[in-house]
Amino acid sequence: MAVCVPKGFLMAGVHCRIKRDPRKQDLTLVMSESPASGAGVYTQNLVCAAPVTLDRSRTPSDRIRAVVICSGVANACTGERGLRDAEEMARLAAKACEAEPDQALVLSTGVIGSFLPMERIAQGISAAAVKLGRSETSLIAAARGMLTTDTIHKLAGRTVTIGGREIQITGMAKGAAMMGPNMATMLALVMTDAALQPKDAQAALSRATNESFNCMSVDGHMSTNDTVLLLANGAAGGEPLSGDDLAAFQAALDEVCIDLAKAIAGDGEGATHLVTIEISGCATRETALEIAKNVANSPLVKTALHGADPNWGRIVSAAGYAGVPFDPKGVTLWLNGALLYEKGAPVEFDGKAVSRSIRDNRETLIQMQFSEGTAERRFWTADLTAEYVRLNADYHT
Repeated sequence: MAVCVPKGFLMAGVHCRIKRDPRKQDLTLVMSESPASGAGVYTQNLVCAAPVTLDRSRTPSDRIRAVVICSGVANACTGERGLRDAEEMARLAAKACEAEPDQALVLSTGVIGSFLPMERIAQGISAAAVKLGRSETSLIAAARGMLTTDTIHKLAGRTVTIGGREIQITGMAKGAAMMGPNMATMLALVMTDAALQPKDAQAALSRATNESFNCMSVDGHMSTNDTVLLLANGAAGGEPLSGDDLAAFQAALDEVCIDLAKAIAGDGEGATHLVTIEISGCATRETALEIAKNVANSPLVKTALHGADPNWGRIVSAAGYAGVPFDPKGVTLWLNGALLYEKGAPVEFDGKAVSRSIRDNRETLIQMQFSEGTAERRFWTADLTAEYVRLNADYHT
């Protein structure tokens, strides 16, 4: 895995007093030195934030130059003023990057219902513009500038050779709670120096999102601000990718987005376990996904895993209310490789050993096999802890 800044991109992360702690970055500016194809995938929540509305109107595009991100205030449920502030934030970022106002995209995350401190954001954009760089330090600072309750910054990347050219794909993301399928309180920006047509960038991002961020949940709550952006500036050279070359790029993009999705699930607020759910033997990929979602979002499953309790009944029960028809006698379940339930009936297993396998490892694997077909799906989630309750009870107060 190679995580570095793709050719033709510059970035910075600064503190502009949105967050109280001066040691924490709260504004990120990313610039492409040449116009980039820009694509976006957004929250499906009807109550969406002003930055989502703005970015939806500007993607896909073949002329994006800048992305500005602020963390601490979501600019959601803020009416016409929120839309004006998002537009002004984009204008300021574009100006700092010597671009046109409509060549900038905006991301915001944080508390819903508060207005942006625009004077501080303007100062932050100016400060970030001076620090733009392509070093590892610049990349990490930019990744940190989008965090809220995250405990770690999240970066992923791949370097691949396609069509005789070395291409870099690098992504940064934030997210730790208010996480539900069809994205969650998460932001992600993926950059590449590959050349892509806007329509191909949009199709590639949509597919990668469906295999990653839409297969990840912490608590099942879909946010107002969810956004994943892809910028492809073509700085690696050559004509826009097509055919087998585009397929090779897609595979690498999928891997980057999956890495980021797993990092988000593993950093779930208060989480002590990253849980991978593998569903197989379903009639369709869609039905496999529905079953996985229900298992992932069950508070009883999540608390059992936190307590290292191999309570397979909770898992099987959650699958049963997914709204997906299946033969209960055809269900088999493994937990961390141990067979607990086979073809609709319990089997003997060493409960203490399975419990230890959960307690002593951060990663937990649930595998469920059905008898309806050959479709399969992977999904990622976290356990549910008392710390999660504390963090979200105290989030605003």
